[in-house]
Amino acid sequence: MMKLSVAIVCALVAAAALVIGGEPAAASELKVGYYGKTCKGVENVIKWHVIKALKQNRRTGAALVRLLFHDCFVRVRSYACDRAHQIMLHTYCSKQFDVVGINGGFEQCAQGCDGSVLLDKSYENPHPEKEAPVNIGLAAFDLLEEIKAAVEKRCPGVVSCSDILIYAARDAGSILSNGHVHFDVPAGRLDGFVSSADEAQRELPDSTMTVQQLADNFAAKGFDTEQLVILSGAHSIGAGHCSSFTGRLSEPPQQIVPAYRDLLNYKCSQGANPDVVNNVRDEEYATVARFMPGFTSRVRKISDFLDNTYYHNNLAKIVTFHSDWQLLTNQTSLDKVHEYANNGTLWDEDFSDSLLRLSKLPMPEGSKGEIRKKCSVSNHFQY
Repeated sequence: MMKLSVAIVCALVAAAALVIGGEPAAASELKVGYYGKTCKGVENVIKWHVIKALKQNRRTGAALVRLLFHDCFVRVRSYACDRAHQIMLHTYCSKQFDVVGINGGFEQCAQGCDGSVLLDKSYENPHPEKEAPVNIGLAAFDLLEEIKAAVEKRCPGVVSCSDILIYAARDAGSILSNGHVHFDVPAGRLDGFVSSADEAQRELPDSTMTVQQLADNFAAKGFDTEQLVILSGAHSIGAGHCSSFTGRLSEPPQQIVPAYRDLLNYKCSQGANPDVVNNVRDEEYATVARFMPGFTSRVRKISDFLDNTYYHNNLAKIVTFHSDWQLLTNQTSLDKVHEYANNGTLWDEDFSDSLLRLSKLPMPEGSKGEIRKKCSVSNHFQY
């Protein structure tokens, strides 16, 4: 029964690829202004929707930035098929995912930024990336569908969901940083067909990792320790579920300020796995006054400002995740934490550059993909 199911899945994937696959721009061919002729003004349309959403809830901007990272950082492995289906899949996977052959099968289908994190559960993808524990709390999917619908009305079948996500995350970062974080988006991606929770869980960094594990995780994508520290600065915004930092609730004073640990314990007792803001300055004033009265002057009425406060908080041992504190245990990463704590302008520039680099993680030359009509479902499942 299992062999039959796998064969059916493989045949469906191969057939779908042969029928609907398209050729995106190679990673080296992505270009700024890609839609200048085919969908003029699309970046303004996307930005308008992002501005509107962030006026209602700035936390949505943090969700968009997180989605960009969680989409672009994941690679997907193909199903193992018998030889007949491997032949069919070879045409698909070798084009779509930069396949490396392993004993007649396939290994490491590279996707990069392909909108795979946006896909809902389907027969083709029974356990999509959204279901991975490491992806708990992902949000802003409805906003991206809203943007996609507006773009489709303007330019049907032209702009990919993967490009829309990157434009929207770029705009969110710019808004949350008061314009200090910004970059021009090279576009031309297509949307992938495959989404795997198992792959997301294996590939994305986990909040319990040591600094060496984090460095190895980033190195596998071509990012060094400096870029690990840079991208960690996004924890100046957003929130995390208590299940993601359970260990912090009992860590010693050398790793976390006891008053902040007490605050986290209090917040986590208020419901079933509630989320807690990453930056204590975004916490409710009354809660901060109760547990950290000396910090009340830093509490802001408007939350989620994307800046270098993460590094100040980390040095003060008032960060949420164990993986954040781990950056202080390695001399290279510690030096970068000090550098960005002392130079917010430098971090703005380096974070912009790192987001740009992240957005260009490859869908290789010759890839196959599509322009989804809805971001949550592949086109061939809409009929």
